[in-house]
Parts: sequence; structure tokens; C-alpha cells
Amino acid sequence: MRFAIAGIGTGVGKTLVAALFVERLGAAYWKPIQAGGLAHTDTEEVRRLVTLSRAPFLPEAYSLHAAMAPDAAAAQEGVTLRKEGLRLPDAEGPLVVEPAGGVLVPVADGLLNVDLLKYWNLPVVVVSSYYLGSINHTLLTVEALNSRELPLAGIVFNGERNDHSRSVILRETGLKCLLDLPKLRQPVSPRQVKAYAARIDL
Repeated sequence: MRFAIAGIGTGVGKTLVAALFVERLGAAYWKPIQAGGLAHTDTEEVRRLVTLSRAPFLPEAYSLHAAMAPDAAAAQEGVTLRKEGLRLPDAEGPLVVEPAGGVLVPVADGLLNVDLLKYWNLPVVVVSSYYLGSINHTLLTVEALNSRELPLAGIVFNGERNDHSRSVILRETGLKCLLDLPKLRQPVSPRQVKAYAARIDL
């Protein structure tokens, strides 16, 4: 099984959810573009979180120093991001791909994350959270994905549960809830990841 993990915004727990899917599937993990955080990348964080000692962690296609949208970070460093340089890696078996930022974040001129998702054509897991505005952000994210006719695997809700938001999102999107992930105390441990990964409803 192969999935792309798409968040409705920044800080919704996309990397944590990616780790859960890596743990659940025994999957390889690929972060195509790392923008900022090079001292401790998302790949290193997923490696820390999972209990699987042999899970393949694939190298980023592009590593950029600035913590900003990929197109801006690349321009600042004189790097040209190309779709052809972001082909899915040759990895056998399950794969989890985590793009940098939300689905409409620009990667390069004329290229958004949603275009990469279409290029890869993997089932998309939408990561939602509970905050004021999250209903709107989730529905807009799903609408952007549906407009490109991308396959949607379902939604993971992350954070302290809000039953009203949850029910509206599921009703309006028609998507399946794959996991209700409560707000976990930081730092999250591999033991917690293993426990919640087992609850993913695939």
C-alpha cells in the first residue's frame, strides 16, 4: 500500500501521521522536499518515532535551509525545483510520501503540491486538526484534491476532539475517518506511535 499524507495547514501533525502509517505498514518513508529544519529533518523525526529498525528512509530530492514555501526557499538559494526531479523513488513495497506544506503550497512557478500529488497519483490521507477555522480549511483541502480527481483514502483527525467539527467534516466530504488521534504529550514516544498505528482503519 502507498499513501501521500496531506495536511490542511501548518502544524496539524502531518509528520506524526506519516510516522504512524510507516509503522502500520512497515513502509518506506520519503520527504521529497525538506524546507528548513535541516538540523533535525522530518525524515529523522519519523525515524525516531517508529519502532521498525529496518524501515527504509529515502533521501530527500531537495534539501533547503529556509523554513518557508519551497518555491521561496529555493529562490533564496538559487535552486530550481523541477517536477521531473520529484519522481516517486524506486522503492519496493509500501511507501509513505510527505509533501512539504499544504496542498496549494507553491513548489515552483506553475507547480503546486496538489500538482505533485496528481503526478504521483497516490491515495491521499488528509490530516485535519481541531481549531477555529479547521472545518473551512479541511473542506477546501478536500475540494482542491477532488477537483484534480485524486484518490482520497480518508481523514485522520489530530488533537482534542470536537464532535461538531468532526461530524460536519465527515458529512460534507463523505470521507472515512481512518483514525482519531488525541493530542499527545510531547515528545511523542515510539511506544505511543506503535499503539496508535495499530488503530488505523485501513
